[in-house]
Amino acid sequence: MSIKLVAIDIDGTLLNDNREITPEVFQAIQDAKAAGVKIIITTGRPIAGVTSMLDDLNLRDKGDYVITFNGGLVQETDTGSDIVKVPLSYEEYLDIELMARKLGVHMHAITKDGIYTANRNIGKYTIHEATLVDMPVYYRTPEEMADKEIVKIMFIDEPDILDEAIANIPEDFANRFMLVKSKPFYLEVVDKNVSKGNAIKALAEQLGISMEETMAIGDEENDRAMLEVVGTPVVMENGVPELKKIAKYITKSNEESGVAYAIREWVLK
Repeated sequence: MSIKLVAIDIDGTLLNDNREITPEVFQAIQDAKAAGVKIIITTGRPIAGVTSMLDDLNLRDKGDYVITFNGGLVQETDTGSDIVKVPLSYEEYLDIELMARKLGVHMHAITKDGIYTANRNIGKYTIHEATLVDMPVYYRTPEEMADKEIVKIMFIDEPDILDEAIANIPEDFANRFMLVKSKPFYLEVVDKNVSKGNAIKALAEQLGISMEETMAIGDEENDRAMLEVVGTPVVMENGVPELKKIAKYITKSNEESGVAYAIREWVLK
């Protein structure tokens, strides 16, 4: 059965280690789109962190879509209209912010428009994230967050500090949310029903595409949910070892234009 939809992660997958889209990856995506394949950038980043990439890849036409916030938001790229949106409530934000303080880790919340932190000593990984996704950072007390539509919250800290905090998260708290470690210094917190996998299923259903006709390409644990639901899961050579166990195919690394190789080998042939 031919592939009609390809979901592609960004960091460590679409981009090489210099955060560039190689000419080979660019051309493979153009060829797939010209062949009628839906190319869906699928990322933990907010929409502001992918806008320029969508422009560069010519993925802003009618019928193009993007999945951001690890599946918390699915949008049409030409109009910005929401197809799926699953925000966290203010009460959930308060509980998560309190848990971050109990665990002794930095935290920030992300909306469509900015990154908000209640840490007066703004964590360096908050600044890193803001730079990466080209979003402003705001200091706001928890009381000032009541009117914000929060799609994702991140616990962010040095890897050893974050790992210790994760080990101390109470089970009842962990069961209330979807917790995904996307980098050694990032633990992402979203609504329990949010995942890249659920977002791809919802979009594929709307487009009339069966899951057997879908492919996903990823490298990190936050890609697991989408790799588990698609018909053709592809993991990068530079991907984490545990993910490779569920892959149908292992493609080349992000430094070797692995996305281009996957598209040409298993979509366009």
